[in-house]
Amino acid sequence: MELDFERCYRAVDSRDQRFDGCFYTAVRTTGIYCRPSCPAVTPKRQNVSFYASAAAAQRGGYRACRRCRPDAAPGSPEWDSRADTVGRAMRLIGDGVVDREGVPGLAGRLGYTERHLNRMLTAELGAGPLALARAQRAQTARILVETTDLGLAEIAFAAGFGSVRQFNDTMLEVYAQAPSQLRERRPAEQGEAGVVNLRLAYRSPLHAGVLLSFFAARTLPGVDEVDGETYRRGLNLPHGGAEVALRPGDRWVHATLRLEDVRDLAPAVARCRRLFDLDADPVAVDAMLGADPGLREVVAAEPGVRVPRAVDGFEMAVRAVVGQQVSVAGARTTLGRMLRAAASSSSGEPTPIPQTDTASGRLTGFPAAHTVADLPDDAFGMPAARRDTIRALARAVADGKLDLDPGADRAETAARLTDLPGIGPWTAGYIAMRAIGDPDVFLATDLAARRGAAALGLPDTARALAEHAERWRPWRSYALIRLWRVA
Repeated sequence: MELDFERCYRAVDSRDQRFDGCFYTAVRTTGIYCRPSCPAVTPKRQNVSFYASAAAAQRGGYRACRRCRPDAAPGSPEWDSRADTVGRAMRLIGDGVVDREGVPGLAGRLGYTERHLNRMLTAELGAGPLALARAQRAQTARILVETTDLGLAEIAFAAGFGSVRQFNDTMLEVYAQAPSQLRERRPAEQGEAGVVNLRLAYRSPLHAGVLLSFFAARTLPGVDEVDGETYRRGLNLPHGGAEVALRPGDRWVHATLRLEDVRDLAPAVARCRRLFDLDADPVAVDAMLGADPGLREVVAAEPGVRVPRAVDGFEMAVRAVVGQQVSVAGARTTLGRMLRAAASSSSGEPTPIPQTDTASGRLTGFPAAHTVADLPDDAFGMPAARRDTIRALARAVADGKLDLDPGADRAETAARLTDLPGIGPWTAGYIAMRAIGDPDVFLATDLAARRGAAALGLPDTARALAEHAERWRPWRSYALIRLWRVA
């Protein structure tokens, strides 16, 4: 990734928060690296270097600024929009694949050798997959040190370090403080056992109302719910279940995570960020869409609209299939019936997690693919053809033939989806937008999109609307959300 010095320095000089997470500022005279919006005095030009990742800055011998906490910055929007190998690798590293499967596992998922993958990431980001994962481990460990009562040895292994010594050395190198010193700085009050409270940074503006209203219309009993300004849902994570409560605020989304296994903190955070599309650059998106006279007024009226995404690709794919040619309310009814059947089945039942304080009680993740595939016919409540589609989808995911993770190859996944009976371009596109995170999906045949276009004076036939939408690249998914809002 090439960083233009003048552009980066202007961003630092103006403390522009939009560039937080896009690059990092390293100051040779202090040995510290910061986010661009750091409130400290702007360093002199001759003392500054810019890095594309925190890992590269750490590799250069710099430690994280204690004032601006650069490791807590939102992620680069580039990793959401890029569909190439480096973009896929960054999404998988964020989800903790290197910690669970090592670099060989990451390389195998991407279809490259370890050596070539290391070469590509180093060329783009100044650090290889191990260094990038190490930077994430350090951030995870800092959160656990400051927000939980776990012993430091437990935190070391929960964050993915191979030994306590490696944990101590890394924390000292990255933060210039031993873990015990970091713990001394945390607030005095202690939290509930198994609960982690943290703030998820984002680039302003964020139209939280659009996200919450979208999710509220599609909540499923026992899986997710919207309570006022808070969205709660269950998660299926690599080492167990979890429950998360997300409450949007000014500059941060406040998150409360109840984890069965603290080793799942990093993937839980990554999935929550993906769910609310927190790494997006709303200013760039709104500038592109607002240049169209047809969208100018709605963009000005509702700045910062995000794409509501997903924490579970299989869940979103099932929702998409069930929602074919039925209303949102009808889809909820059908999915609720499936959930009740899955909960009563003897196999694949989600692992119980601690009881919450909410009136609705415990929330769990969506049933696993093998559970859905084994449900009896009367659990579906839909035409036989659609039932067969869901079973074929579930078997493909359970057998590993279909990858719906954020690091999946978007073109390959779309092709494999449309190979399944009953899945056409609309369903594949919807899954690509919400499950895989493609920011440039447009469903020109969608009835609601066409109604929204007609209300705004835009072309409302499928072909004409698709041609008009070409001017919205590479943010057509965001345009589609806005057309749905109008409809």
